[in-house]
Amino acid sequence: MAIFREFLKTERKKRGLNQSEFGQPFGIIMTDISKIETGKKKFPFGSLEALAKFLDMDYLELKNLYVADKLVEEAHKYQCSDAVFSVAESQSKYLKNKNAKQGIIKF
Repeated sequence: MAIFREFLKTERKKRGLNQSEFGQPFGIIMTDISKIETGKKKFPFGSLEALAKFLDMDYLELKNLYVADKLVEEAHKYQCSDAVFSVAESQSKYLKNKNAKQGIIKF
């Protein structure tokens, strides 16, 4: 699987769109799409739902790809081993269980 920025570029090219055309539905100018595709800028999280509709893709699947990219970036930034993802999964399950017991789910 590709990282998020590569995924966006591939999807844009599959549709035969230039960067300006791809960014228009989200109010993102061509230079910012270029920066997103090269990793110099992040795609705005607030536009993910619109992107999912535009790509005819499940929103949760797209959001998982987006967030996973951020997790991997942080893990690499701090030179963590892949074991960090297992720890994160355990912590996530712990928090979900804890919040469910309290009757409040915070994500």
